[in-house]
Amino acid sequence: MASVAWGEASLNEPTERSAQPPLLDQQTIALAGVAQAARLVDQVSRTGSCPAEFLQASLNSLFVFDSDSVEAVYGGLGSVKLGLDTLAMVLNNQQPPEMRDMVRYVFNLLYLERRFAADPAMMRVVHSRLQHTSFRAEHFAGNVNDICHSVSGIYQDTLSTLKFRIKVNGNAQHLQNRQSADTIRALLLAGIRSTHLWRQLGGRRWKLLLQRRRIARRAYDLSRQLGVAHHPTDSPE
Repeated sequence: MASVAWGEASLNEPTERSAQPPLLDQQTIALAGVAQAARLVDQVSRTGSCPAEFLQASLNSLFVFDSDSVEAVYGGLGSVKLGLDTLAMVLNNQQPPEMRDMVRYVFNLLYLERRFAADPAMMRVVHSRLQHTSFRAEHFAGNVNDICHSVSGIYQDTLSTLKFRIKVNGNAQHLQNRQSADTIRALLLAGIRSTHLWRQLGGRRWKLLLQRRRIARRAYDLSRQLGVAHHPTDSPE
């Protein structure tokens, strides 16, 4: 597979090589990144918290500007296990009613990324500011809350100015809390990053609709390789 670039650079035509997982697996992992970001947004908006290890993995993906593998973008397959479980659940329509907002976030992210990708100037701004945030986090020991605050500012100054905006529902107490709001915006940008990666790998919404059973099966199987599912569901049909 060609290097996975984020920001100014672009991915070459996706290919399948023996040294890399099949292209469908690569696309599934990237989609799991989208689903994980959406799931975490939903958790933070409703409860004010989310699993730290998955939050960190989603945030870290923003600062991987060039990688030779999809898994490396997230720090390993295990770092998107929540996303794999969520993706399998959503594509098989097994999510409980209270997760309907989370499903909407997934498809809203797919739509918003198209508007973002159509604005090269905005993409350059996001890329530059993420590089600056990455440098600060690396050299000045920024904690998760500081990183979320910085990334939230990037999201507000760029994607929040587009006509289409993602409306996040949840508990008003958490939505009005600055730290929670920062985390939500940072996760939305992480979801855009994963959507961008998925499209670089040849992912398209119409393909997702046509191949949803195959993708759900791959997400389920990849998660099973890691152990017991984070969110128990029956095997996809």
